Amino acid sequence: MDKKLTRLEKQWILYDVGNSAFILLVSTIIPIYFNSLSASAGLQEVEYLAYWGYAASISTLIVAFLGPVLGTIADHKGYKKKIFTLSMLVGVIGLAVLWIPQQWQLFLALFILAKVGYSSSLIFYDSMLSDVTTPERMDVVSSHGYAWGYVGSCIPFIVSLVLVLFYESFGITISTAMTLAFLINALWWLGCTLPLLKNYRQIYFAEEKQKQVVKNSFKRLFDTFRKIRHQRKILLFLIAFFFYIDGVYTIIDMATAYGSALGLDTQGLLVALLVTQLVAFPSALVFAKLSKTKDTGRLIKICILAYTGIALFAIQLDQQWEFWVLAVCVGLFQGGIQALSRSYFAQIIPAENSGEFFGLFDICGKGASFVGTGLISVIAQITGSANGAIAILAVMFVIGYGFFYRALKA
Repeated sequence: MDKKLTRLEKQWILYDVGNSAFILLVSTIIPIYFNSLSASAGLQEVEYLAYWGYAASISTLIVAFLGPVLGTIADHKGYKKKIFTLSMLVGVIGLAVLWIPQQWQLFLALFILAKVGYSSSLIFYDSMLSDVTTPERMDVVSSHGYAWGYVGSCIPFIVSLVLVLFYESFGITISTAMTLAFLINALWWLGCTLPLLKNYRQIYFAEEKQKQVVKNSFKRLFDTFRKIRHQRKILLFLIAFFFYIDGVYTIIDMATAYGSALGLDTQGLLVALLVTQLVAFPSALVFAKLSKTKDTGRLIKICILAYTGIALFAIQLDQQWEFWVLAVCVGLFQGGIQALSRSYFAQIIPAENSGEFFGLFDICGKGASFVGTGLISVIAQITGSANGAIAILAVMFVIGYGFFYRALKA
């Protein structure tokens, strides 16, 4: 890592390395495993894509409702670390036991629980950015988080991939291979979190009486909803973020499921998405360097336009090589748009209310993918076409660009 990063900044970045292992599994191996469970139960490919989309939507919708309340509570002294730890453990334990259910319905229920834990932990993790670094370093530190998350998550993923693809060579069953994959990634996630848990201290917090934390949290949350109408820059950015990040997270959640529904080779899909991670690593670092000399808003606009092109290209996708092109293009801009959006938002909000505002950020972020995955699932079921369903993402990017342009002018 960059020698200029402080010890605490590196430990904050390390959590991205840990939790990214889970989301990489969500983008690759987990939906393929679910496909095998659903196929054994007689589900058609389009139905499998739809139910996987519904599960992703439900998990993000739950976090969208819980996020602002928990984020507001976490702004009180001593609470952020506790709620972060609880959310992280729900995700880690959910992932570790994901091998147990053999019915696809139970598997999806446990997956939703693990995804809720993962997404909830990110609310508090993102809001920690104000505590671990300075405003002028946020772009760089945030970009390093995503960059090292991409490359670091490849370590447990490659081990898992070898086990899943060549399980017969090791004398084990595919079920055993999947069990080991889930356990390896859960332990990786937990291990990468421990240094941050040991050394993180909440610097910025709301001054409230501790015995009135919950009551005051709801009061402050409602006050924030009223006030934000007059904070035009923050309001327009959140609306823009809702639309454009919808496509980003939907692509992450649905990529392998989409390719599988089109009948593309499973091994090819997994390797292509590994390439996405490897491309995303240097690309995120490039955006970190660019942010030192270029306007962050302009860089975000470039990423949104690039993703619009990616969504349009995906509409006609039906060949393996096209999925590879898609994987590389996503890798080029995925880290940049996520990292810069996170740091840009952290710079325009008050630091002492970071948990509260990042709860709203999460509604417009993880909550937004409820719209994308939900629409894709519904359209796929109605039309019977996976390609037609993906067209909605291009529209979301265009709308997001429009609102972000207005936010920059505010």
